[in-house]
Amino acid sequence: MKEIILALAIIIVAPILGGILHGVDRVITARMQGRVGPPLLQPFYDVFKLLGKEAVAVNQRQVFWGLAYLALIIASLLCFFLGGDLLITVFIMAFAAIAFVLGGYSVKSPYSHIGSQRELLQMLAYEPILILMAIAVYLKTGTFMIKDLFNQPQPLLFSMPLIFLALTIILTIKMRKSPFDLSTSHHGHQELIKGITTEYSGPYLAIIEITHWYEQVLVLGLVAMFWVQPIWAGIALAAIVFVIELVIDNISARLTWDWMLKFTWGSGLILCLVNLAYLFARGMGGI
Repeated sequence: MKEIILALAIIIVAPILGGILHGVDRVITARMQGRVGPPLLQPFYDVFKLLGKEAVAVNQRQVFWGLAYLALIIASLLCFFLGGDLLITVFIMAFAAIAFVLGGYSVKSPYSHIGSQRELLQMLAYEPILILMAIAVYLKTGTFMIKDLFNQPQPLLFSMPLIFLALTIILTIKMRKSPFDLSTSHHGHQELIKGITTEYSGPYLAIIEITHWYEQVLVLGLVAMFWVQPIWAGIALAAIVFVIELVIDNISARLTWDWMLKFTWGSGLILCLVNLAYLFARGMGGI
């Protein structure tokens, strides 16, 4: 019963926190660009406005995959914050991304198809790093269970700094920020329009936006995982990384997908492999 109540609280609180973070993102971005910007709660106003519009979809497959994207992200969020298996969490996140891609492919818009192709390329860039991160956690702790991290004598950050750095690299992709804002194009680039979300509108677009809020909370939770004791230190670490990502977004031009792959594989994978080699050298994570 306690876990059910906690799960319901997570489902309710996570999108509220995600929407506030999105509002903070827009406010800070506006200040960096010398603008007044929207109010903090503008993301909620936008979503409520979308929910009030007529529900129109190109076809039922588009609706199904949009709902599947939301359901799978919520499932991965619950698996993570209820202290479940980290590797399973990563796999569910991957299935959620695939559902998002299939939603883009379910319509005939060329912009949507281009966005879906780029989303697949983004998965190709960040999924290996997420899997290597889970393997490193296992080598360090002897388990994939997130709840067991609270029993560790020291934060994961001390023994996995390079993997943490690799995670911050791919966080730019997961948060859909420049220079890797390739599939949804939040800035409305001419050759892509709105990418994979081009044909979503009304309540269905609101579902996608809410799913992104859930996803943002989840990826910042992965950052906080590297310093869970005391918990406020993990929250502070996630907040610092969040601000860094906003700075990167505002000082970077959008780059091409091939540069993204070269950068993430050339830096992120190397950082992960070096850190894994260190954990092996220290006796399967025992320090």
